[in-house]
Amino acid sequence: MKIAVTGSIATDHLMHFPGRFAESLIADQLHKVSLSFLVDDLVVRRGGVASNISFGMGQLGLNPILVGAVGADFADYRSWLERHGVDCGSVHVSQVAHTARFVCTTDDDLNQIASFYAGAMAEARNIELAPVAARAGGLDLVLISANDPAAMIRHSQECRARGYTFAADPSQQLARMEGADVMTLIEGADFLLTNDYERSMLEGKSGLTGDQVLENVKVRVTTLGKDGVEITGRGIERIHVPVARDVIPDDPTGVGDGFRAGFFAAISWGLGLERSAQVGSLVAALVLETVGPQEYEIKAEEFAKRIADSYGDGAAAEIRPHLPA
Repeated sequence: MKIAVTGSIATDHLMHFPGRFAESLIADQLHKVSLSFLVDDLVVRRGGVASNISFGMGQLGLNPILVGAVGADFADYRSWLERHGVDCGSVHVSQVAHTARFVCTTDDDLNQIASFYAGAMAEARNIELAPVAARAGGLDLVLISANDPAAMIRHSQECRARGYTFAADPSQQLARMEGADVMTLIEGADFLLTNDYERSMLEGKSGLTGDQVLENVKVRVTTLGKDGVEITGRGIERIHVPVARDVIPDDPTGVGDGFRAGFFAAISWGLGLERSAQVGSLVAALVLETVGPQEYEIKAEEFAKRIADSYGDGAAAEIRPHLPA
């Protein structure tokens, strides 16, 4: 299955605050917040939504096509991704801007305060998907993840015009998008992915009820944090998949990206929605157990054992043959 993953490509600067943000926030003073948190750790990691998802797919034996915009400083990152199975031949390199930066501080409750510098990502709106499809010999799925909003809209419009199957994954960019843009993004998508907070935001901005959203997309996947994943869709019974068992959390950055990598990898293997969500949930757990969204390794036997522990021997028997040696 040929999958193009469009979205942000960035470097993550991840810090830890040894305390709770909530203890420094004064409810009646939130209109003039001026805070500085003394952190006790800083790590710089490779990140970006599209590159995180692509890395995870590569770990599962796929060869996803990464589509996004970067700066000339991308060379080392490119080599890393290509070593891990990611096709970077369709990445646009800016002549004037640096690769995007994500700066995030996490507290002891795993709450996060973050900023994102777009940099070269703003040029993603200039990327056309047709040459990507021509180079790949066709595309079976285009995943439209968080990116320059204009790029997201362009890619969804092109998918509809050219008949490419696509998944809409607006993520944090929902905060910047108007209702009309949200509708343009999701209309005709085979999959719509959000977390539960983003689900409410999407419905509020678009003015649609949950049922009306399903008139515009085929399958809706909603991650619920510690409560697992909910899948709804046209003509299917609601599916709920709990989180993987025995997870020791460390850093939540990129957990949603890990889920998407596992979910769509399993879809590409021909597995059903429930099994795909189980694979996604375990990849998300691996991300949660490491610092940085691309610092985990998938080992087939260990992965299959954890699937069995969390979801049963039947799930492991279906999933194990697809895992890379």
